[in-house]
Amino acid sequence: MAIDEQRLTELEVRLAFIDDAVQALIAADAGQSMRIATLERMVRDLRSELASVRTGQGNDPHSEPPPPHY
Repeated sequence: MAIDEQRLTELEVRLAFIDDAVQALIAADAGQSMRIATLERMVRDLRSELASVRTGQGNDPHSEPPPPHY
């Protein structure tokens, strides 16, 4: 029976380490999700700002004539 108790203790220790690893991964995933959401907002804001700048300057690349060499 001592072998069974030792085996059970080893399994409990391994489970504790696995649980810690899973919790660390969950925390890392949450942090990455927040960073991604922030970056997506920044890209959306930058696109909007770029569109405003282009509209304000009248530099719509589709309305410009082609360069002279065409």
